[in-house]
This record gives sequence, C-alpha cells and structure tokens, in this order.
Amino acid sequence: MKFYNTLTKSKDEFIPLEEGKVRMYVCGPTVYNLIHIGNARPMIVFDTLRRYMEYKGYEVNYVSNFTDVDDKIINAAIEEGVDAETISTRYIAECKKDMEEMNILPATVHPQATKEIDGMIRMISTLIDKGYAYDVNGTVYFRTRRFDEYGKLSHKNLDDLRSGNRDIKVTGEEQKEDPLDFVLWKPKKEGEPFWESPWSEGRPGWHIECSVMAGKYLGDEIDIHGGGEDLIFPHHENEIAQSECCNGVPFARYWLHNAFLRVNNEKMSKSLGNFFTVRDICNEYSGQILRFFTLSAHYRSPLNFSREIMESSANSLERILTAAERLKDLLAKLEGDMKEEEKAKLAELTSFRTEFENAMDDDINTADAVSAVFKLVKFANVEVNGDSSKEFAEKVMKELEELCGILGIKTERKAEILDSEIEEMIAQRQAARKERNFALADEIRDKLAGMGIILEDTREGVKWKRA
Repeated sequence: MKFYNTLTKSKDEFIPLEEGKVRMYVCGPTVYNLIHIGNARPMIVFDTLRRYMEYKGYEVNYVSNFTDVDDKIINAAIEEGVDAETISTRYIAECKKDMEEMNILPATVHPQATKEIDGMIRMISTLIDKGYAYDVNGTVYFRTRRFDEYGKLSHKNLDDLRSGNRDIKVTGEEQKEDPLDFVLWKPKKEGEPFWESPWSEGRPGWHIECSVMAGKYLGDEIDIHGGGEDLIFPHHENEIAQSECCNGVPFARYWLHNAFLRVNNEKMSKSLGNFFTVRDICNEYSGQILRFFTLSAHYRSPLNFSREIMESSANSLERILTAAERLKDLLAKLEGDMKEEEKAKLAELTSFRTEFENAMDDDINTADAVSAVFKLVKFANVEVNGDSSKEFAEKVMKELEELCGILGIKTERKAEILDSEIEEMIAQRQAARKERNFALADEIRDKLAGMGIILEDTREGVKWKRA
C-alpha cells in the first residue's frame, strides 16, 4: 500500500509504527453551523481509507476532533444571545446526523478541544520550559525559528515567509520576537469563554488543540495525519513544530491531504451564492449520492460540484443498486450448487476484487476502485440469470456487497415512505388492471410519472422508484 506523502512529496510504502495497527488523526470541523460540502470531502475520503485498512486486517485507531472553541463559534453565540457551548453542542449533534446520512463511521474517539484544555496548558508549559515558547503579557507565542525544520511539510522557506509576513500577521504582531511566531495561548476578550492558566485567563490557539488531542489519544508519534490541503500551512506545519519540539520524536509519518472542492468551477463562498451545506444536498439527493460523487474522483484531484455531475452520480449509483436488487430477486428463486461452467467464470469474478485492491493500494485511488465495481456490475447483469445456480449468484452478490461496503456504499435502497395520496393511486391502478380497465391504469401510471413516481410491473408485483 502506497500513499502520496505531502512531507516527502512522493508515494511512500506504508509501514505502520506497530505491526497490524494504524494510528490516524484527521482534522474535524469547527462547529458553528451546519457542515458544508467542502467539509464532507475529507470526512468521506478518510472514512473510506479507514474502512479499507480495516478490510486489510489493520486495527485502526481513528481520531477526528471537533473544534468547539473558535472566533466563529463565539460570534454565532453573540448573534443568538447564547453561550458558545450552546452553539457547539447543537452543531456537533447536527454534524453527527450528517455524517450518519453519508454513512461515515463514528471515529474511535471524537475529542472536543474544550475538554482537553489541561493537556494544552501542560504542553505549552513544556514548550516554555524548553525555550521554544515565551509569554508576553498573557499571550504565549511559539518561537518558530527555534525549530530548524519549520517549513518541511509545506516546503516553504522561513526567509521567504518573513519577506511576505504581512500575509500571516495576527493581532499583537508588535509584541512578538519574530513576525513568524504563532500563538499558543491568548488572553480572553470581553464576553468570550476562558480558562485559567499560568499566563492569563484565556483560551488556546487553534494549532495547539490538534497536537494535544492527537498526542493524548494516539501517542507522541502517529502513522497518518489527514485533512484538506488548505490545512497544510500554517495549521499542520505548526502542529509539527510544536509537537516535535515538545516530544522530541517525529509527529506523523504520513501526511495525506485532499484537494479542494469547487462549485461550478468556482470557489465555494456565500458571497457568490454557491455555498451548500451537506444538509441541503442530502435533502435534494441523498448522503449516498454525495458519497458516491466524492469517491468518483481521486482524492488529490480537484473536485467540481454541479447539478449535472450530481445527476450523473445519482444515475451511476442507481446502476449499482439496480444490479444488487436484481441479484436479490434472483437469489429468492434460484437453487443448487455451482455448475462447471460457472466455476470457470470465478477467475473473472476474482479479477474485479484484485483490480479494486490494486487501485486502493495505489494512493487510495477510489476512482479506479469504482471502475472495478462497475465491471463487476456488468458481469453480474450478464452472467447471473434465471438459469444460474444459487451458489454462483451468492458469490457474485457477496463480491458486490463487500466491495461497495469498503467504499461505504450501501447496496440497499433507502426505504422511502410514499404519502397516502400516491399509495391510493397505486392501489387504484392495481384495481383497474385487475378489472382489465387498462385505459384507466395507464392514465394513473402517467399521472404518477408526472409526480416523479415510476412504476414497474413484475412477476412479484408492482414496484416503484423515483424518477
């Protein structure tokens, strides 16, 4: 298994710190509102990696945090006239609903920054004691130049950063020893949540939060750190600096970053009117369609969201679900052991799994893995029919379910409840057919089609799906 490692700028063979075990940390969302579709991409990508590693036999300790103290949370609380904890608690719950809709497995641990403040104070104290950090009037800064390897993840040069430091200035710039030093702890402002510390009543800087949470739940040295490419600098760069200066060991061996998601080839932003929450999209399509759309591109490739592409994803996913439904229907009728001619087809059946694994082993190439699934779907549609043995059909079904399961794609349609009016119309049509009033039956069918309900008459009875 190889990953493109941002740290080395090359595809590196994955060798875990501890045989058979994986320690993975993925930066989670800041919970001040419903998560947006940009948040969804790393969630889906790294959930899929976790599923694949578990399929390969690894015991995965997967940690993904919630940033629940932040200026955006505080501003949202002020706007509503509530405290920051009310906002963060609400949107952690809403985020978990969206994650469930996208079939994202709960992390081994979902730590919250506000519950790990003591660990942050200890880490900052250690950095001060070692000379890597300093206190100025209650604000604690990290001495960036004391870490000789600063810039090794983003491949930025400190002197180049110094010349362009106006781009990364923060409040209190004038009291820093160096413009590139970053904040570890800052004093409270009026109305903000705060914690007691040796330096001031205040709160931690963003970067120290992830270092502490990763260290507590995974150890000083971890296997994989993931997140969006927008986090490479300064967030992940600063995580490395403070963690390695504090602990004296490499922080993470493999750094994986997904590319940006754009909307209609533009950067997603509220000002452009192209900002979509996961809830918006899941209400219009489904979490499974959003997941399939995300996995249809390689995680390091830019991903463009549009209605046309989502419709295409919906149709593609429908092909998989239809094939699975057909296999289930056949399995209810088929019987018997595998025939000799079916045994000869097993090699081709096995080849799809091999192609799938090769794709996933090559830097989580979900696009090619999805392609292997579609080859399996075509095989199922051609090779499994009413004359097949039950044993053969079961093997094909198992392959489809397992490969889709690794991708987090469910092979069963989500049960939908029709409203009473539509149910009554379907019942009326069935009654008309029974009375051989085919003109009325066709009229009702056409009305339902106009309402987006497509009927299919089968030997097992009438089935329906949304257009």
